[in-house]
Amino acid sequence: MASFEKGPPVNDEELNSDTSTTSFHEVKWYRSTYYNALILGLCTFLAPGIWGAMNSLGGGGEEKPYLVNAANALTFGLMVVSCFLSSVIVRFIGIKWTLIVGTMGYAPYAAGLYTNNRFGDEWLVILGAALCGISAGIFWMTEAAIALAYPEPYNQGRFLGLWLSFRVGGQILGGAISLGINAHLSTEGGVSYTVYLIFIVLQALGPFAALLLNEPSKVQRRDGIPVQLQVKNSIGYELRTMSKLFISKKFLCIIPFICQAVYTEAVMFSYEGLWFSVRARALGSFLSGIIALIIGNLLGAFLDNKSISLKARTRYVFYFVVAWQGLCWIWATVLTTEFYKSSPVYDWTDPGFGRAFALFLFWVAGFQLNYMFLFFVVGNLANDQEEVIRIAGLLRGTESAAQCVSYGLSSVSVMAAVGSVYLNFALWAVAIPSAWLIISQIGLFGDKKVERETRALRDSSNDD
Repeated sequence: MASFEKGPPVNDEELNSDTSTTSFHEVKWYRSTYYNALILGLCTFLAPGIWGAMNSLGGGGEEKPYLVNAANALTFGLMVVSCFLSSVIVRFIGIKWTLIVGTMGYAPYAAGLYTNNRFGDEWLVILGAALCGISAGIFWMTEAAIALAYPEPYNQGRFLGLWLSFRVGGQILGGAISLGINAHLSTEGGVSYTVYLIFIVLQALGPFAALLLNEPSKVQRRDGIPVQLQVKNSIGYELRTMSKLFISKKFLCIIPFICQAVYTEAVMFSYEGLWFSVRARALGSFLSGIIALIIGNLLGAFLDNKSISLKARTRYVFYFVVAWQGLCWIWATVLTTEFYKSSPVYDWTDPGFGRAFALFLFWVAGFQLNYMFLFFVVGNLANDQEEVIRIAGLLRGTESAAQCVSYGLSSVSVMAAVGSVYLNFALWAVAIPSAWLIISQIGLFGDKKVERETRALRDSSNDD
């Protein structure tokens, strides 16, 4: 059916048997996939993790979310371009240095929010957002490619869970810091500028953390298969191949599912920024991060469970994620329609706080589940190691385009309040049928990660 369904059907039990009988190699801990997961996670924590911490405070922690939503739209718009060109950058400087460059634009974004919060300046918010967009697209592609290519097949889900735990770890830390500083602010408004100073320092450490990552050739996996994550083709070839992959059936069908998933970020953060007090927003950042961390790692463990076939695992998670989101959109439609008329600002001491606040927690948990599942799905679309880099770039570029639209629309007051909720609900419904065309094929024709890495091992042996 789709172009990734090549080769004869492979029995899942046969694949599991092959994996279980693979001889395990001794590895040095500082070359292992778990070490690299920790380093990648640390980079994610210091860069997009802290970015997420600021935005999970609602509108970047500002009194109203509209300026920050507009700045974020610029960030994600530029990320579309940098994601698309990222495989070309990898060709020239390699995956490790691409990651280092990708961490460099986040601190100016935090600096812009600091100057706006303390002095009312807006120009650095826009400049910081632009610099963040240029580097963040590169970072997003690189971290995705590493997360898909570095781990052994039987550790893919856990690697994703550990890596994305650090992403929400930034949210937990940011929420804890902000909660401690702003616990007395039971009304609406912006968070203390001291919070941003801490965030600037943390994000400035990102490039130094990235230096600790192993080059692909130095990674040691317990299954003995070498990691090959490089691009050797010409710039023209890469751009043509990226374009063809983007319009291929296997990627086009998954685009609506990607868009509805990531569009939610601006929706839920605008919801938090509009309807809750400063300290309630800080509490939301803290608690939602903990919930996302727990549920993400549980999903990672389930995705690695070889006692259940790949086909069944994929379908079960798809059903669960879609149902969870549907519940959230019905709930959100009811609440935001009511809030748009009454304009409440909930503090944790107010009646009705629980039902309004719980929606935000459910939203964040659903976002984490969908986000992890997307990486698992696209990892089963790539036919070879170079295509891992390309499809990671396209995934993150598509995410960026959807978030550019979502943050741009959320800079308009009526869209931030209710319009984007209705729109995202519709996107969710539209995305399900086309996503199913791809989801239903995963596991019917083998495990793509096992296939491409077995081919890499065979090619490596032939070279020797």
